[in-house]
Amino acid sequence: MSAQDVGAADEFASGEARQVRIGARTLVIVRIEDDFYVLDDRCSHEDYSLAQGEVDCEDRTIECARHGAMFDLTDGTPQSFPATRPVARYDVVVRDGRLEVTLP
Repeated sequence: MSAQDVGAADEFASGEARQVRIGARTLVIVRIEDDFYVLDDRCSHEDYSLAQGEVDCEDRTIECARHGAMFDLTDGTPQSFPATRPVARYDVVVRDGRLEVTLP
């Protein structure tokens, strides 16, 4: 496993999803207040970018803009149909004001 720097923490606005590419991986990073969440940026239902979806800060979910599947940001599990499979979640820490994502 390796920690990858994905940018300054203050560049990520609370309640918004942002797509980030690291090598061959495409991730979605969501900040809610001081918490950060990182998932694969692909809906498990139909290979569509989650970064284009809506973030629900209260429920800590992200909705796929294509068919409305909801995913829990804390663990990637689907919260509604049509998705039935989780998306991968990655650990993220803030170190010296920068985000570091741990990838396998």
